[in-house]
Amino acid sequence: MKVLVTGGAGFIGSNLVEELIRRGEDVTVLDNFSTGSTENLESVRGEVKVLRATCSMIPKLKLSKTELVFHIGIPSSSPMYRENPLLVGESINEFIKVFGLAKKNKAKIIYASTSSMYGRCKPPHREDMVSEPFDYYTEARVAMERLARVYHELYGVNSVGMRFFSVYGPHEKAKGKYANVVSQFIWNIREDKPPVIYGDGTQTRDFVHVSDVVSACLKAAWADLGCEVINVGTGKSTTFNRAAELVSRFFGKSIKPEYRPNPIKNYVYHTLADLTKARKLIGYEPEVTLEEGVRRLVKEG
Repeated sequence: MKVLVTGGAGFIGSNLVEELIRRGEDVTVLDNFSTGSTENLESVRGEVKVLRATCSMIPKLKLSKTELVFHIGIPSSSPMYRENPLLVGESINEFIKVFGLAKKNKAKIIYASTSSMYGRCKPPHREDMVSEPFDYYTEARVAMERLARVYHELYGVNSVGMRFFSVYGPHEKAKGKYANVVSQFIWNIREDKPPVIYGDGTQTRDFVHVSDVVSACLKAAWADLGCEVINVGTGKSTTFNRAAELVSRFFGKSIKPEYRPNPIKNYVYHTLADLTKARKLIGYEPEVTLEEGVRRLVKEG
């Protein structure tokens, strides 16, 4: 199958590309390399076609035979949008270009959505919950999910929005300051620096390993779902204090966190995925615990 992965040189995208290649798919990567890197695709060098471009350029590219699209190349961190609110419009316009390609080719789309949808909702978070407006990033994703429904109703484009929770794992280095806190804790503690926590560390996240995210995306791709949104997490939450403690322990160190004031007004303090729908629709079951995920990352270096 001819597969397009936008953001395929980035964190989640490159992990997805590796698995698609392992399964024998014909993969094209579209990436502007803003938070991606060629190193992330080193293991599949020569096996994928890489287009260095933005999604806005899709109508000019030769992608006429694309049968399946994984649209992962969407700016994925709330601070990016606070720093540049114009990303809201840019991301939505690129989303429309991707869906235009799917409409033309009768291709299915699996796209990255976000658990930030639940910003002001009490956990556990179900797909029928959506927060009141509070964040540029979240509003962009809400619009995308609604547009996906429009494309399905008007043109029969099938798609699944994957509401990723707090994803961590290999290939995240290029994200820098936008990387998951687990990865940042590992980078700091490896260099004998304290992990930095904004606030008191009692905030929680549903940390999900990228291999489970890839598994969920592929299950959604092969399922016949029409137009849906699905949570991708573990159904378990962990405090930042506990995550920092785990990382330190796996390094055999006892480095205490450095606590700083949290400067974010609309900060989300708790996330926790309800996986009922994911289990029912695609048979998704997370396999990697936070302990195992951290152990792998520490071992892999």
